[in-house]
Amino acid sequence: MGLLFVGIDAGTTRTRAFLVDGERILARAEAAVGARDTARDGDDRRLRAALRASIAEVAGTAAPRCIAAAGMVTSPQGLVEVAHVLAPAGLRELAAGAHEQLLPDVSDRPFLFVPGVRTAGVPGALGIGATDVMRGEETLCLGLVRTGGLAAGGALLSVGSHWKLVRIDEKGRVAGSITSLAGEMVRAVREETILASALPPGPLASVDAARLLEGMDEARRGGLSRALFCVRLLELAGAGGPEGRLSFLAGAFIGADLDRLQGGGALPAGTPVTIAGGETIGGAWTLALERRGFPVRSLPPSEVDAGLVAGLGAVMEARGR
Repeated sequence: MGLLFVGIDAGTTRTRAFLVDGERILARAEAAVGARDTARDGDDRRLRAALRASIAEVAGTAAPRCIAAAGMVTSPQGLVEVAHVLAPAGLRELAAGAHEQLLPDVSDRPFLFVPGVRTAGVPGALGIGATDVMRGEETLCLGLVRTGGLAAGGALLSVGSHWKLVRIDEKGRVAGSITSLAGEMVRAVREETILASALPPGPLASVDAARLLEGMDEARRGGLSRALFCVRLLELAGAGGPEGRLSFLAGAFIGADLDRLQGGGALPAGTPVTIAGGETIGGAWTLALERRGFPVRSLPPSEVDAGLVAGLGAVMEARGR
């Protein structure tokens, strides 16, 4: 039997908990609560309650030694703010920057909070745009390197509420990242603009490759905001159907981000890209990247979970736990 612990992945919109024996996941729980709720509410009561319930659910009658937490839980909108470490960062840097604390109102087990990583030199960027931050993806990346799911010299593309490209250097460390708000922007455009009537309810069910590529091309020609208005024009013309128009919209966002990543040098030609999260959007990204000659691999959710808990366990191991 390995180290029995609870692993926490707290993001912007959801929080996940795992009971882990070594690197084997014994139980899972998920709550639709995250840092965005703290930002909206002005306090962390909802996040604390979700963590308390999720930890109790996965632990059951077991006696985990500790709770290892990564993600937005270490941000100002989380529970305990932990300073980012500077890229490039490997297990040694994450372990040195981790913070241990008891939170009796959440659990009677000690917490180990894993820091995020700050990038100080985004390729091709100036001013504030030359910096970037991540919380959670660094732990996933180093865990995937450990499990063989991500190779040194490659990149991870995480497509959740934020879209984030994380580069891995030849030593297997997190070399840096670049992030866009595209995931939340897709949701906002669908719910809060005139385009709502042009699009289907719910997530993208399947990718219309032709419409996706058309959206990418339009974003390159006319810019993102013009490409988004073209969704309205497609509706007025009775073209594409709701799912096709959603593929066009996704293509516009993907095209705008991919042009920036390639044009600024953050994603050199031929870089192997591993995609995690948002299976249908991940599939759309796969089409876009393969069209431009990138080798792509998409991770199933089980491999993402395994990578995360491997990363948490590796940080604890590096701290001598």
